[in-house]
Amino acid sequence: MIAVIGDFMIDHYLWGESNRISPEAPVPVVEIKKEEDRLGGAGNVVNNLLALGSEVLVSTVLGDESERMLKLLREKNVNTAGVFIDKSRKTIVKSRVIASNHQVVRYDKETKEDIKKEYEEKIFKYLKANIEKIDIFLLSDYAKGVLTESLTQKIIDLANKYNKKLIIDPKNNFSKYKNAYMIKPNKKELSLATGIEIKSKEDLIKAGWKLKKELNLKYLLVTLSEEGMALFGEEFIQIPTLAREVYDVTGAGDTVLASLGFYLSKKDNLIEAMHFANAAAAVVVGKVGSATASLDEIMEIERKLDNSVDYKIIDFERVEDLMKSLKNKKIVFTNGCFDILHIGHVKYLQKAKTLGDVLIVGVNSNESVKRLKGEDRPINDEYDRAYLLASLEVVDYVVIFKEDTPYELIKKIKPDVLVKGKDYEGKEVVGSDIAKEVKLIDFVDGKSTTNIIKKIKERNAK
Repeated sequence: MIAVIGDFMIDHYLWGESNRISPEAPVPVVEIKKEEDRLGGAGNVVNNLLALGSEVLVSTVLGDESERMLKLLREKNVNTAGVFIDKSRKTIVKSRVIASNHQVVRYDKETKEDIKKEYEEKIFKYLKANIEKIDIFLLSDYAKGVLTESLTQKIIDLANKYNKKLIIDPKNNFSKYKNAYMIKPNKKELSLATGIEIKSKEDLIKAGWKLKKELNLKYLLVTLSEEGMALFGEEFIQIPTLAREVYDVTGAGDTVLASLGFYLSKKDNLIEAMHFANAAAAVVVGKVGSATASLDEIMEIERKLDNSVDYKIIDFERVEDLMKSLKNKKIVFTNGCFDILHIGHVKYLQKAKTLGDVLIVGVNSNESVKRLKGEDRPINDEYDRAYLLASLEVVDYVVIFKEDTPYELIKKIKPDVLVKGKDYEGKEVVGSDIAKEVKLIDFVDGKSTTNIIKKIKERNAK
């Protein structure tokens, strides 16, 4: 579970049309057609995590109009037990008037003063009570008073004590982030924090090492807009941006924070997490407004920028996350050894794909093939078999499983359609109690791995 703490906001939109100028002042008169509330600020970090299929725990302080925010969170099935109400404050609301797709004006209602000590204690007590559930902390600081210096330090100390990673999207007072696992300022924020004007790579490196040392950070990640990202850890690493078309950078920082947290909650590899976050940012800047990136979209952009199809090969442990990102798709599943890929396999898979939106193929591991087929099998390694299948346009994802049957995998996928060969007619199909329906597909006569191996052996014997 990922904990998000910080300044939650309501992004309030008033959509309308303007066809005349006010007689009272030289301003357009906007006739409002629609109003909409969206999660903003730290709430947009939550939006991005939910789009990736994460479980989220939130904690913040709201003021008046808190029900509007609570409604938005509850509509997304987010537990609000860690949200506290101080009626003396204003819940942050940013209202935008949009006329014919152009923003006419924005007006804000907010309280910027630090929250009271009693609410600091409530947030800290809530986080401490749930520390065993929390995999990683994400602090989204918009300098609106929730992440006070004392609360921020207490949360950092808590995370360090329990060996939990903590990433901060910082603002203004950088001294309160001392001893954090990671902070992720942009280039402008880094410049302001260090007093170093950043005009070159040398300036960037000088400022980065300076801030990392001053704050005693384990890592410093600097987002560089069109120049990518730079990581200061044991060494300096810079990666280029993946974005090809930039329509709107709104909320990109929230996406980077969320995607870093998501990846590191699953796998302890910061370099891979950095590349994952870079791809997620490339997705959202190609959209208009505070957007989110699904796991499927991130893997798709990685595919477009890399001829490899490795992105289609999903670790068994990541299947549930993938399924959350495909929740509105009709899922087709089939499985097999696929030891020597042949025309029979391809035609079978082509027919299977026509039964839904997404085709997921389960592939037996080397060990399970040996148990099922004998010590001289498989001919091809499990990764080779998975890669060849992933190379087929009709196959969307491939998962290698170690058991003799794919039952545990089917439990994770819960497919709409379970596909097997016609030779299963009259037999029990593993997973038929989970899938919504089972479809049996004809094989191509005479085409099988066994026949290919037999033919090769006969020729070698001559």
